[in-house]
Amino acid sequence: MTHPVKRRGRPRKNPQSHEDTRQLLVRAGLELLTEQGYVSTGLEQILKKAGVPKGSFYYYFDSKEAFAKAVLESYDDYFQHRLKTSLYQANLSPMARLTDFVERSIQGMEKHQFRRGCLVGNLAQEVLVLPEGFGQQLDDIFTRWEQLVADCLEAACQDRELSDGLDCQALARFFWIGWEGAVMRARLVGSSEPMQAFYRGFRQLIQV
Repeated sequence: MTHPVKRRGRPRKNPQSHEDTRQLLVRAGLELLTEQGYVSTGLEQILKKAGVPKGSFYYYFDSKEAFAKAVLESYDDYFQHRLKTSLYQANLSPMARLTDFVERSIQGMEKHQFRRGCLVGNLAQEVLVLPEGFGQQLDDIFTRWEQLVADCLEAACQDRELSDGLDCQALARFFWIGWEGAVMRARLVGSSEPMQAFYRGFRQLIQV
């Protein structure tokens, strides 16, 4: 007779469901990794932030690496929703939708006093010291975000906001390369000016 294999650790003993506890951990990871990055964030910080014992952590995640990958997946889901909230607004023109995303992003940075940036961009700067596999996950996320912006730019071309013949895929890639740099610089100086400056330059580049 065989017995089921038990998972490591035990779930948190409180009225919350197991999924609630897992979400507490992921949410704490989102906040800490967005502010501090992977290397500087310790397990004890995550547990303290979530209010969860170490045994519960290992019930849900085999390692810090597995945890960080789950946090990245959660952030990607959240950020794609955030992008679509702006870029899928039927009552705005395509370029006004992109501007809406930029303005909401600036408001978010200001709300958190520039302590937080983009989790994907932050971890990309640590890629040489991250465990194997993170680089591909990060690049895949950027590719998905680029496609959403490319679709918006294509719609702008169809609506004649932009000139026909633009390489919208290349422009979307350029947008994210520049935008991530602008977010990093905004954190450095504690001001949204780099983000505003990049977007002004991007608009000039595509002649809108």
